[in-house]
Amino acid sequence: MGDLPAIPAVRWRIRRLEDVDSTNRLVLDEARAGAEAGLVVVADHQHAGRGRRGRVWTAPPRSSLLVSVLLRPTLVADELHLITMAAALALLDAVHAVAGVTAELKWPNDLVVGDRKLAGLLAEADLSAAGAVRAVVVGVGCNVTWAGYPAELEPIATACDREAGHAVERDALLGGFLDRFATRLAGLDRVPGDYRAHLATIGRRVRVEFADRALEGVATDVDEIGRLAVRGADGATAIVAAGDVVHLRPVTDPPPAR
Repeated sequence: MGDLPAIPAVRWRIRRLEDVDSTNRLVLDEARAGAEAGLVVVADHQHAGRGRRGRVWTAPPRSSLLVSVLLRPTLVADELHLITMAAALALLDAVHAVAGVTAELKWPNDLVVGDRKLAGLLAEADLSAAGAVRAVVVGVGCNVTWAGYPAELEPIATACDREAGHAVERDALLGGFLDRFATRLAGLDRVPGDYRAHLATIGRRVRVEFADRALEGVATDVDEIGRLAVRGADGATAIVAAGDVVHLRPVTDPPPAR
């Protein structure tokens, strides 16, 4: 990959809502209607929040940072995962700075503490008929306050205040995320290496789930545009651009040097 263009600095324009079906849906509609880059929609609650592969993101009202950001980057479609990578790193840094919580990344777009999910990200693009990128919407759902989550989620999910041992302000986390996201967008060349360094998936035995099959092996690396390399039991390496990853038991052999 050649030198990547920096995303021009934008002025964040924050719109706050009490309730919406999906912040990503709303911002995508605004993008298609001509809204400028920098629109930020924050909601106290989503009643039809979207996750990967059409899943519904649910959280008690006012318990999570639910935000979607509109960008109009000069990237080609194959490079768009860099935007999600930059957002994940920005959120990772903001969680540490604001809440004092050290999280890790789980491929392709989750923040985890141990194996418990703290946050998820979803980027959606508006493409022309020819495949040109007209807009990208990056959605973030980060669990901030644990109260109100059902007990059955305790082994698989967590929240900032649960990990920090003290209350965490959603507005402070939002400001920290937006500041760091702007910095990351201005230096996209550094994003792949930093993403790789914080990716807990590398070195783990994983199962990658696709719509019609699954792949098990050891995650050995991630490339410059975010594709995961998985070494199967036969020694062959598959390059995965999209799929859901389940972290299996740790392996004792370290991943190859990067």
